[in-house]
Parts: sequence; C-alpha cells; structure tokens
Amino acid sequence: DAQKPITVVNFWASWCDPCKHMNNVFQQLAKSYPSHTFIQVEAETVDDLAEQFQVTSVPSFVFIKDGREIDRLNGAHAIDLAKKIEKHTATGTTKEPSQVDSAKLLNQRLEKLVRYAPVMLFMKGTPDAPQCGFSNKIVDILKKNKIPFSAFNILSDNDVRNGLKDFSNWKTYPQLYVNGDLVGGLDIVKEMDEEGELMPLVKPVLEAADPKAALNERLKNLINSSPVMLFMKGTPDEPKCGFSTQMVGILNNAGIQFGSFNILNDNTVRQALKEYSNWPTYPQLYVKGELIGGLDIVREMSEAGELKSII
Repeated sequence: DAQKPITVVNFWASWCDPCKHMNNVFQQLAKSYPSHTFIQVEAETVDDLAEQFQVTSVPSFVFIKDGREIDRLNGAHAIDLAKKIEKHTATGTTKEPSQVDSAKLLNQRLEKLVRYAPVMLFMKGTPDAPQCGFSNKIVDILKKNKIPFSAFNILSDNDVRNGLKDFSNWKTYPQLYVNGDLVGGLDIVKEMDEEGELMPLVKPVLEAADPKAALNERLKNLINSSPVMLFMKGTPDEPKCGFSTQMVGILNNAGIQFGSFNILNDNTVRQALKEYSNWPTYPQLYVKGELIGGLDIVREMSEAGELKSII
C-alpha cells in the first residue's frame, strides 16, 4: 500500500557536530509529518543495529516501509532530507491536483522550508559555491559572525524560486529567514550587521533551538575569560573547601595571576562543566582555554617545577 506511513531512522553520534544540527532538523520534521515514525539511534551505542543497516558514517538516515529499506541519505543535508520525506509522503497521491491544490501544496512546502533550520538562507548556489555576488556577500556575513545556518539553492528548484517571492512578498534573492520569519535581503542584513543588530536577533533563536550548544558556548567563554582560569568553591579571598584553598595557595605562592569562577553561585555551570571538560571534581584549572587538571595534578606540577613554565 503506497499510502502506508514510513519509518525514518536517524543514526547519529554525540561527537559529531553536524549531527547536533541535523538532530534539531529531524525533530522539526517529525512534528511536520506526524503520520510517519521518526527514530533517533546513537550509532555507537546500538552498534548491532547500525551494522545491520550497514551504517558507515554519521549522520545517516534510513527510510523503512513494510520492514525493508526503501531509501537512504548520508550526510548533514537538511533540505535533501526534507525533500526525501516529502517525496515518500507524496507517493500515495493518485490524482492530479488542481491549480488551487498545487498552490496550497507549494505554500505548505515553503512554510516548512523557511522553518527547516533556525537560520535559513535562500540563495543562488551553495554556501561553498555561491552563484552570484549578493549571495556570496551574505554568506560571508553569516560566516564572519559564526552563525550556523542552512541554505537552499533556488537555482535547483524553479517552483521554490518563483513561489517564495510571493510567499514572502520579497522579489529578490538572497533571502534570510530567522525562526521562519523573513529578515530581508543583503542590504538589510548588511545594515543590521554594521549596526550590531544581527547577532541579538539570531542568538536567542539559536539558543532556543539548541540549548546545550548555547550552554557549551557560555562555558567556552567562561574558560577563556582569563589566560589562567580557576573554577573553585568560593573565591580566592574566601575559599569554601580545603581543595580550593590549597589550589589558590599554590597559584599565589608561584606568583601566578588568575581569574576565578565560584561554582557555588551557579549550579548550571557547576554541573555542566563536569561533562564539558570530562572532569568530575573541583577545583579545575584552565590555561589558555585548556584543562590542566585538579588539585593533585597542579600540586605535582608545582613540586616538579613545571607549573610556571607551562603557564
């Protein structure tokens, strides 16, 4: 039965950054196509299933119907994934839609397209190979600001190219969307960037879409807030545990200037930093953004005369 729903399996891995973005896209698509079943599988955790489907890279998406594989997509290609799901959803159509139905279907597709990623760019070409100067410039602005985004090449789909002009009431390309809302073309985006308004618009949307990534960015900024950074219980003037007291003493005796963060004031940082650094205890000492270790390691380095040379 061509109208039966399909199952889409997303094989991902925690160490793969593109997987994190595609997991968000996958979850959004699951909401858009409730008649289908969407399953996320961490490939290295359920390795027998990954082996059964011959998954050799992540992310990989396997399409299943009636217990057999009918399609597959390898790589972090959000638009291609959406197209494949839409293709298999439309398989059950047995009659030609009227022009009204065609327009409605196109609008539904455009509505999904502009929301495929928190930041969505419709452009001529691809981010790696723009096909016009305007598209090239807007890509440069997004990359300069390190804004993660997905892109749709309008040259590859004339229906989208023409339909989006009416859908957005914006007749030129490129077009940038944030959280499904049109921001504008190159002139507007360039002006917002120059006025410092682009990041404040984009950042909350990205944080809402991927709160863990936002937290990791915060931890990264904290760790790099000083060349030598100590995460401790209490403050250097008033340590709240013996280990932190000893760590502060070692650094002070060595004449090392350092910044500090009191983990007792922020439980989110306290818990998240353990996972971020893969170090379960405090205090933690960082030099130029790199974890040195806890009290035992720093004490050994100090006694061996290695601490000052490393810092």
